[in-house]
Amino acid sequence: MKTRRYLVEGRVQGVFYRQSTRLEASRLGLAGWVRNLADGRVEAVARGDTAVLEVFERWLGRGPPRAQVTRVSAQDSDEAVGGEFIVR
Repeated sequence: MKTRRYLVEGRVQGVFYRQSTRLEASRLGLAGWVRNLADGRVEAVARGDTAVLEVFERWLGRGPPRAQVTRVSAQDSDEAVGGEFIVR
């Protein structure tokens, strides 16, 4: 199991990005969280199998239909996450 932190840029607030991310992460069986940042980006931390995290990262690059993602940056994290994937 691995934990990754993602920062998502573009038009990602006000387009159901967080809720859609929660649904996708739950579908994939990931633990973690997602939240809006004051600067307009979305931040997410997810824990799961490496291959599943790669699928999740590709989804973050698309997002829900109304989103316009311009960049996703990812890095390994040692944050402790467990349980369900939630919106903060």
